[in-house]
Amino acid sequence: MSSGSSTVRVAAVDLGATSGRVMAGRVRDGRVEIDELHRFPNGAVPVNGSLFWDVLGIHREVRAGIAEVARTGPLHGIGIDSWAVDYGLLDRDGQLLGQPFSHRDSRTDGVADKVAEQLGAARLYAATGIQQLPFNTLYQLVAAQGSAALEAAETLLLLPDLLGYWLTGVRGAERTNASTTQLYDVRAGVWAAELLDDLGLPRRILPPLRDPGAVVGPLLPEVAQELAVAADVPVIAVGSHDTASAVVGVPAANDRFAYISSGTWSLVGLELDAPVLTEAARLADFTNEGGVDGTVRFLKNVMGLWVLSESLRAWHTDLPSLLAAAAALEPLRTVVDIDDPRLLPPGTANDPMPERVVALARESGEPVPDTPAAVTRCILDSLAVAYRRQLRTALAHADREVEVVHVVGGGAQNELLCQLTADACGLPVLAGPTEAAALGNVLVQARTLGAAVPDLTAMRAVVRGSCELRRYEPRRGPDWAAAEARAVR
Repeated sequence: MSSGSSTVRVAAVDLGATSGRVMAGRVRDGRVEIDELHRFPNGAVPVNGSLFWDVLGIHREVRAGIAEVARTGPLHGIGIDSWAVDYGLLDRDGQLLGQPFSHRDSRTDGVADKVAEQLGAARLYAATGIQQLPFNTLYQLVAAQGSAALEAAETLLLLPDLLGYWLTGVRGAERTNASTTQLYDVRAGVWAAELLDDLGLPRRILPPLRDPGAVVGPLLPEVAQELAVAADVPVIAVGSHDTASAVVGVPAANDRFAYISSGTWSLVGLELDAPVLTEAARLADFTNEGGVDGTVRFLKNVMGLWVLSESLRAWHTDLPSLLAAAAALEPLRTVVDIDDPRLLPPGTANDPMPERVVALARESGEPVPDTPAAVTRCILDSLAVAYRRQLRTALAHADREVEVVHVVGGGAQNELLCQLTADACGLPVLAGPTEAAALGNVLVQARTLGAAVPDLTAMRAVVRGSCELRRYEPRRGPDWAAAEARAVR
């Protein structure tokens, strides 16, 4: 597409851990619009005690969605974003060596502590700036040592890059997603290959790096023919970590903002020009991930709405009525540490998520929530407490002040959680857009294709002019500081 074209229309593939969507995104006359044309369920598949992603099924659905975008109008580009850290391994012929493991698989239990003992936690953080989460790609690779797949592997591709490879035949790693792996030097912008050497992992598997906005390549001829798409339609590397795309979609008017990307995970953070690699930041478990245009996402992962969605699955009930009942209950009656690792695995029939929340409350001497509404209120109050704690910590370590908290993603629709977040943080909350990741995906593609969105300021102005935001003012009320002390005791 030429830079003189007035309209850009692209396919934005936005993959989540529970569902995937393919959007038609259009940028025209200073506005961005998206239409969901294809949605499909997703989820980890248990096989012989392990959890895997059905990546071939995901690929099939992605292709179907791209074909639908092309069927319904012009198609100028394709971009893919997804969750982080998970990967596929290719052999020397470029064939996939088995279905990728899910980051929620238990194979990495205890690995992070062993790696930190071997290499030194301070060294790891100084090199990569990444929070020591049990499922980081580095720990997944250590857990895979000695496996036939790793021994035969020639290339590691993170999931958006793997799907892009199957569309174009071009291998590589987009930087925002690479920065989440704990294999990437956040200051130098290169792979921290010496970490692999010291752990006995093969550095040959690390693919070339590319920036957000780079053209990965045109579609393979057979792919273009099958999807009825022009052969010169490019696949474009967006901020392929969905949070990187979501932060592009934050409708901030200036740089005095914090954000919460609220979905399965909640990511509470700041956008900075440089990483914060202090020992204090490491001890606080903050992470420095790459953003679009060389920015850094200084943030903390919070368990997020995963706990509530898993509870809803156990209850077989609808969310609106549950939220209405929860809103009527006493605030901060029960709070727990929402980041307790026991809340990480999916709920099961024998170990449902609501019972884990109840057990945490009982352990910590909190009033035990005894109804679905009470458990829901406990989860949301505890999330707001965690947001308060992590935002205050981020501001202190980055020596920043902010005027507003932007909540984007699916959690922006949860009015009770947004109001609790404003109350807990003592700052106005601007909620929306819910589709921030897809909007960021579309805008990065549009810039590459010649649209007049030259930088993040321009992209965010387009988002502000294209969506409605809801504002929540902080209210006087219960003692959030005391609730925070109760949650982390």
